[in-house]
Amino acid sequence: MAAITAALIKQVREETGAGMMDVKKALTEAEGDVARAKEIIRAKGIQAAGKREGRKAQEGTIASTVVDSANGQTGYAVELNSETDFVAKTPKFVDFADTVLAAAVKADANGIDDVLAAPSDDSTVKESVEEAAALFGEHVKIGQFAKIEGPRVEIYAHKKSAEMPPSIVAMIATDEAGAAVAHEAALQISAMGAQWLSREDVPEDIVESERRVATEKSLAEGKPEKIVPKIVEGRLNAFFKENVLLEQAYVKDPSKTIGDLFKEVGGKALAFARLEVGKGPEADAE
Repeated sequence: MAAITAALIKQVREETGAGMMDVKKALTEAEGDVARAKEIIRAKGIQAAGKREGRKAQEGTIASTVVDSANGQTGYAVELNSETDFVAKTPKFVDFADTVLAAAVKADANGIDDVLAAPSDDSTVKESVEEAAALFGEHVKIGQFAKIEGPRVEIYAHKKSAEMPPSIVAMIATDEAGAAVAHEAALQISAMGAQWLSREDVPEDIVESERRVATEKSLAEGKPEKIVPKIVEGRLNAFFKENVLLEQAYVKDPSKTIGDLFKEVGGKALAFARLEVGKGPEADAE
């Protein structure tokens, strides 16, 4: 059993929004296993809706582009962070983000490390970003990076307001037939934030975690044990419909799914990516 330290309690509180005593009880029941404790908190319905509330959101923009490649098209997207939206919306900052993107494309980057190592003028992107702090008077860093490939790639860049640069970028790769509905799918990705393309793409450990949570929640609600499996499957299907792109209800016509849109044109969605400013895994690291 892992020691239940104050630091561990603080970590789970910040990640779930639950109260200190609830977190301590969950960690005790889970014998110090953080992932299991979070499942217990969810199953008991005490997870706060506003998790991570109060943490400072990162500002910045996302630069993106599609280029022709050997196998069709390749989409690239790079997040550049600043401390304030005042800096993020300046033309110089937006131009600098485009410069970083161009360097990533030229280097055919496959990840953050490749972006940072990419040549930029007489140095590298990493050195250029470090020097940018003096230019903008704020800490500047590379956030998220995404690259997808396919016969066709569609990008939708969303601005939260007219004066701000793009803060959400959705990219989707399709076959040629699927390109007919790719823009609608990109809008859906931007608005609804799917995590996986199909239910087969959802990691098995996540499916099992959802199944355990659904089972415990159903039993805690007093549902008859013999019908719990059916209820659990219903809740799992609801999870897939919320988080799997092809199973999400199409926002413009909820009688259809995104999968239906592709079937109507005889096309396929192959991959997608969604980047939102300040929402990457490193967002709270600093």
